Amino acid sequence: MAKTKVLFKMFYLYHKAAFDPLIELFENDPKYDVALSLTHEVERTFGLFDIDQTKKYLQKFAEEGHRISDENEQFDIVFAPDVVDEKKYGDALLCLIYHGITFTKTVTYRELKKHSNHRYVIFAEGAQSVQSLNASGSIGISEVHTVGYPKMDPFFIEGNFNRDKILKLLNLDPEKPVILFAPTYKPTCLYDLKDEIFEATEDYNLIIKLHHYIWMGKYASHKQHKIFEDRIKQYDHAIIIPKDDYSILPLLYVADTLVSEASGAITEFLATEKTGIIYNLDPDSLKHSDGEALLGFDNSEYLKNSFVHINNPVELQAAIERALHPTVEMKKAQKIDRDKIFYKLDGKASARVKQTVEQLIAQGSKV
Repeated sequence: MAKTKVLFKMFYLYHKAAFDPLIELFENDPKYDVALSLTHEVERTFGLFDIDQTKKYLQKFAEEGHRISDENEQFDIVFAPDVVDEKKYGDALLCLIYHGITFTKTVTYRELKKHSNHRYVIFAEGAQSVQSLNASGSIGISEVHTVGYPKMDPFFIEGNFNRDKILKLLNLDPEKPVILFAPTYKPTCLYDLKDEIFEATEDYNLIIKLHHYIWMGKYASHKQHKIFEDRIKQYDHAIIIPKDDYSILPLLYVADTLVSEASGAITEFLATEKTGIIYNLDPDSLKHSDGEALLGFDNSEYLKNSFVHINNPVELQAAIERALHPTVEMKKAQKIDRDKIFYKLDGKASARVKQTVEQLIAQGSKV
């Protein structure tokens, strides 16, 4: 009997974090022939020259035991992190597993709306994403299934991570709390906090995890990572995570608090039952060039009762103390927000995705 062919299509390396649990599930099932592709991993230098790095990472995937595809073959199921050129995939079942939280960036709806006459199976992490998708008017003939958040499945499986081992590998002190700084590239707080993030954390471990685009030089200037590479030389308590370490999950596990502004890591941190710090941004920086909002939420109001909010760098040190010692009211608010955003944080979201796909295929459901 012929195997069902599955493609995990990635545009950029960091998309793989959302797929990893699913890749493992499908690869371990002998009914499936699983392949990975990577198509857009390009680094821009001097603002002009593009260096294609896809082959380097595809070779690494192959060395890890994955089958690699140039997509010049027919698949039965295609998992993608965003909308694709549907014609290329024939009658394959097109499944959307977004690389972050579905409702947080309006570009999700902008792009989906352009493809509203094509059918996608969209997997949502919870009620808030379903509500936002329905309200956006972008779904068209696609369908939405609530399954939870596959990317974070490994976080909720006991034994996957060991705090002391991770911190020792990072050359950090296991006896000290960990501050994770995970700014996005646009809109960003990294310019505002470039000095204070080091100075306010000198009694802690500081881990800096920059957005993948910050390293690529296309959507964000290389200046963004060089700012921290220059400053970190003065501070023994801080490290920068390299670009190739694409998964944030081990860092979410060891972090005692997280500092960010509009990154999807904020919402992911809510799932960990720990308290984060949100840097409020100027509302004028939160818009596309056409005036539409960049975010699917008001940064200054988001998780307002659950997380600590600050408006300027001098508030950071006190905010860290508050986040490390949240009030009972904050913990109650976190549970309310967590239940609204996430469906079943039980480590089984990927299994629910696979089950849903198999049911659709059994029903003869393709494009």
